[in-house]
Amino acid sequence: MTGSPTPISEGPLSPDQSALVVELASAAQRADGVAPLSEHVLLHLRHGDTERSRDLLLLADDTVAGYAHLDALEEDTRGAGDISGELVVHPAYRRRGFGTALIAALSAGGGGHAIKLWAHGDLPGAAGLARSAGFTRIRALFQMRMPLTGPAVASPVLPAGITLRTFRPGHDEQAWLRVNRRAFADHPEQGAWTSQDLELREAEPWFDPAGFFLAERDGELAGFHWTKVHPAEAGGSAIGEVYVVGVDPAQQGGGLGRALTLAGLEHLQRRGLEQVMLYVDESNTAAVKMYTTLGFERWSTDVMYRRP
Repeated sequence: MTGSPTPISEGPLSPDQSALVVELASAAQRADGVAPLSEHVLLHLRHGDTERSRDLLLLADDTVAGYAHLDALEEDTRGAGDISGELVVHPAYRRRGFGTALIAALSAGGGGHAIKLWAHGDLPGAAGLARSAGFTRIRALFQMRMPLTGPAVASPVLPAGITLRTFRPGHDEQAWLRVNRRAFADHPEQGAWTSQDLELREAEPWFDPAGFFLAERDGELAGFHWTKVHPAEAGGSAIGEVYVVGVDPAQQGGGLGRALTLAGLEHLQRRGLEQVMLYVDESNTAAVKMYTTLGFERWSTDVMYRRP
């Protein structure tokens, strides 16, 4: 870096700027083999749906060389909390201090709150940047994968009194949101979903209610398994995803989570997909164990770092 200040501008982003950030993320993915931004941030870039978030662009040679996104404050009952985000630097502009500059800009507008940053793929460069900026590793998210080309997936055995059907757009949203909040009450991202978060995904090209399974008991939603199919990329094939599985806490302990998982896997296998993936917190040892017994193996790791 030269001695002059790094030119960093703050959003909201124009459609053209958002498109440039998506191109930047694609370049980083080609170089690193892992997407640098989450689905949540990519949806934000395309729809501009988060009013209180911050977007920072770092320019070099009149090019968008870096981008950082910071979500709204995760405020707790005492009015304290953390702010979480993500950042990416173009492969052609790394090792110039731009990552450090973006972190400094995020911190300057953080209002004194702790900052948490996701590093997708647990890459050495990201780990080194985190350490040098004073961040500590606090959380890991496993991506696990399983082939679907082998024997048929075992058919689900539903607990007594449970029936299974698929999601009805325009009818099931509020019931799903209620159970999602209950099932993920301790999950900092999934449990905070709003109607807008759900509607954005229902409008995505990949959304398919035929792969969105709802379990009911006495007409009340007890759990769900929402599957997703990622389109084939260059040189690859489409891959299925256990997008989210949730069980109402009052219905846990009877094998419903496993049955719902199998229902979704059976559906994805019938679609002719060769592979399926999922994300699970490293700390959720029960879920990791269940997925391992079904045939999943760890593929990659996303890491969250925090700085007070």
